[in-house]
Amino acid sequence: MKNQPDRRDFFRLGLQAGMAGCLLMMSPRLLAFNHLYQEKNPDPKKLNFCGYKCPENCQFLEASVKNDPELKKKAYDTWQIKERYGAGFDPEKTFCFGCKNTEKPEGVVLKGCHVRKCAIEKGFDCCIECDKLTACDKDLWTRFPDFRKAVIEMQIKYRQG
Repeated sequence: MKNQPDRRDFFRLGLQAGMAGCLLMMSPRLLAFNHLYQEKNPDPKKLNFCGYKCPENCQFLEASVKNDPELKKKAYDTWQIKERYGAGFDPEKTFCFGCKNTEKPEGVVLKGCHVRKCAIEKGFDCCIECDKLTACDKDLWTRFPDFRKAVIEMQIKYRQG
């Protein structure tokens, strides 16, 4: 009869628990890259200006389409709009219909996005078309260096394609 796990069982369970913990800690980073364009030859027209591809179930878009103040407040908090853009919550100004949507007005996020503004000024569909991407120091890239690396890798694929 086995009352206590032997040394091998102990180490195996410890290893499994450690791996599970690492995966849980890494999952937000891994999920963040799920919305990058995953095809072999990235198409700048199918991407946002920064290289991100908004998920179909975007909380911010849903809140904007429904014009629901509670959902907008939730998106406001999730996106840390106060911290990132210094804008207080105003349901009339807190909305997002996508950064390439020219049919709708720009909310506080789009107005404050330096990457979007730069790409539009340069006439790019996406930053992967820019020769200065690797040296760019816009706030998006400094706040999210892993995302920046992924977009630079996407640019390499785009140029090879």
